[in-house]
Amino acid sequence: MDFLQHPHIQKIIDFAFEEDLSSIGDVTTLATLPDNHTAKAKLLFKEEGIVAGIALAEHIFKQYEPDAKLEIFVKDGQKVQKGDIGFIVTASYHTLLKVERVMLNIMQRMSGIATLTNQVVQELNGLHTRVLDTRKTTPGLRILEKWAVHIGGGVNYRFGLYDWVMIKDNHIDHAGGIKIAITRVHEYLKKQGLNLNITVETRNLTEVQEVLEIGGIHQIMFDNMDYDMMREAVKMVNKRYITEASGNITLENARKKAETGVDFISMGMLTHSVKSMDISLKAV
Repeated sequence: MDFLQHPHIQKIIDFAFEEDLSSIGDVTTLATLPDNHTAKAKLLFKEEGIVAGIALAEHIFKQYEPDAKLEIFVKDGQKVQKGDIGFIVTASYHTLLKVERVMLNIMQRMSGIATLTNQVVQELNGLHTRVLDTRKTTPGLRILEKWAVHIGGGVNYRFGLYDWVMIKDNHIDHAGGIKIAITRVHEYLKKQGLNLNITVETRNLTEVQEVLEIGGIHQIMFDNMDYDMMREAVKMVNKRYITEASGNITLENARKKAETGVDFISMGMLTHSVKSMDISLKAV
């Protein structure tokens, strides 16, 4: 996916500037500085981590001043240290001060997510298991946060309720069982002419066995199973379907969960519990 071309990206940018500038603009800068004054500023990393949002920052600067010049020193996905410079931008004072906070807010959050994701990826080094993100994202910012997971080395799961079928416990319980739920999904997809992957959440080995007997799915999720149960569930599936561990997975227990043999671990904390990276824009 070309994240930069996703239609939600421009909507996020437009809303962020509307939120910050309204219809009036940066009154302090308008009042104190001439609009024809050009200056330079450097993007400064104040802690180590994985950088994310460089391409987006360049896009934002160019959108507000097509003649802005960026000398870029690091790429998205690259590890940076405290004191490293991401880029030097030359533009009008008005552009620099107008873009600064929106750009930094986005880059700080994206880089925090990419950094945490990459830490999990490193924890899984040597295993075949990969890390998935979830829908536990900041409302309105999902595409940015999933882009950051991708940059950090993670795998994007479904982007919304529209592009992947995930039959969870509430669907199963209200439908009257796994078999009924899966059958209804196939009927609905056929009627709508949709070809979507199907994940089924299971809570115990009995439910795993029931899914295996019915079949017709793509992925089986093991939700909040203990390590022994998950190892047994992986053996039962025996590579017939993709397997996923989910539920309270952290950086500390990610490897142990993965060592049960699952293909993926899904982690909401990548986006709902992340610390933003400390980044600033300083005059040169």
